[in-house]
Formats: sequence, structure tokens, C-alpha cells
Amino acid sequence: MSIDEKSVRETLLKLRQELEALSEISEEARATVTLDQQSVGRLSRMDALQGQAMAHAAERQRRADIQRIAAALQRLDEGEYGYCVECGEEIAEKRLEVDPAAAFCIRCAR
Repeated sequence: MSIDEKSVRETLLKLRQELEALSEISEEARATVTLDQQSVGRLSRMDALQGQAMAHAAERQRRADIQRIAAALQRLDEGEYGYCVECGEEIAEKRLEVDPAAAFCIRCAR
């Protein structure tokens, strides 16, 4: 497998930067919902709580993706990028194109 490590590193760093920017943008959506019944009706408050919960779930996924990217960058530094962390086999090039942070071959990812 011929991996352009510089290109992969740039892609991973760009993805991490985009995720961190989204995290900053969504900070307000994750803020605590106030309990003021005078300014917000019960249904509006329920909608706000649901929106907040969705924002928190999205943030957890972003944090997990950032960790996956950090691990992929570490594998690049150690010369292990492109190999399954489970079985050691090469990860298909197409799989890495779709998900440059992939740590498992398709067989071990199941």
C-alpha cells in the first residue's frame, strides 16, 4: 500500500480543526436550559431540553472523532498507520479514503 503520509496528516489535521470549530459554535446550544416558566412555556422548554440533549450527543460524537483522529496521527508518527490495530493486516485503501482515522480493517470492524 502506498500512503502519502503528508496528505493523510493534512487531511486528519483539517478534520480535527473542523470538529473543534463545530464544538465551539455549538457551545451555546449545550448551555443549561433555564427553568423560568414565565418567559418560556412548558412545551418550548421541552423543545429546548431536547435540543440541548441532541447538542450534547453531537458533542460526545465530535469528541470521540477527535480522539480517533489523534490516535490515527499517533499511528502515523509510529509508522503503524494503515494497519489494523486488532489483527495487523493492511486496511483497504478505499476504507482509509472514506475514513482516514479508521483503526480496523473491515473484518475486525464488524
